[in-house]
Amino acid sequence: MLVAAAVCPCPPLLVPAVAAGAAPELEPLRAACGEAVGDLLDAGTELIVVVGTGPRAEVWTEGGVGSFQRYGVELAARLPLGGPGDTELTPSLTVGAWLLEQAGAAVPTHACAVPTDTGPQRLLGLGKGLADLADRVGLLVMGDGSACRSLKAPGYLDERAAGYDAAVAAALGAADTAALAALDPDLAGELMVEGRAPWQVLAGAAEGTGLGARLRYDEAPYGVGYFVASWR
Repeated sequence: MLVAAAVCPCPPLLVPAVAAGAAPELEPLRAACGEAVGDLLDAGTELIVVVGTGPRAEVWTEGGVGSFQRYGVELAARLPLGGPGDTELTPSLTVGAWLLEQAGAAVPTHACAVPTDTGPQRLLGLGKGLADLADRVGLLVMGDGSACRSLKAPGYLDERAAGYDAAVAAALGAADTAALAALDPDLAGELMVEGRAPWQVLAGAAEGTGLGARLRYDEAPYGVGYFVASWR
């Protein structure tokens, strides 16, 4: 069953080598992610599953490695204790693997990618299945909020974005699985929300567990909503 989860955003700028001169700007976000991942590892999990987005549904159970070379940095991140496989991770899962490496994780780790347009019921069912993989499962859930929070945001300014992100932050800070399950895929697509699908996987995994929650970060640097939360 699910015993803990860490929710983090997945911008490559979390990695100081990628952010370069802009690295100090995201230090509070980076610190919050480190605290959330540390709390996840302290929960005594037997298996961690990193959940993020990808172009197709895909699962890594025998290891995986991701590279930041696409951002001009000779750096790679590997799933901890994932086996000998070198199958390439998606960008969001690569950031998750990097966070686990930074935390010194030594727990068997799988990864799961879901397309951003996957329907809620399928995601909820997937979450239930992941929670059944071991007696003590932990999820590292990677995904950003709306990319339409300011005029300089990747998706420009959409007046609906702030309200959408506020609702997500409230749900993540209260472990409100029903609110996460009810997120509208179409609206998420219009607001360029990458995290909707992974959050609904979390909702399925956590349903009925009674986990508590702590929202560690809720800001929109660069016009993109970033949330960090711990569920335990």
